[in-house]
Amino acid sequence: MENCRIMGVYVENREREACRVQEILTARGCSIRTRLGIHDAGDAGCSLSGIIILELCGSDEDIEKLSEELRSVEGVRVGRMVFD
Repeated sequence: MENCRIMGVYVENREREACRVQEILTARGCSIRTRLGIHDAGDAGCSLSGIIILELCGSDEDIEKLSEELRSVEGVRVGRMVFD
């Protein structure tokens, strides 16, 4: 059975950090099965912050490296969901 889990990535300032976050996600793309980006959008414009939900499959080492790289970006927080 594949080792899959869910990771949430909070990006405090999308305008400032989106390119760096995208670079990291692209470099680690083989571990990402599903990706969903969420932010407030409307007539008044978009919110600065956003959340990315990732379904990750791969080795613990690969997923930990992704987490560490994302955490190294200013204003980015990473959380994990575990279902027992």
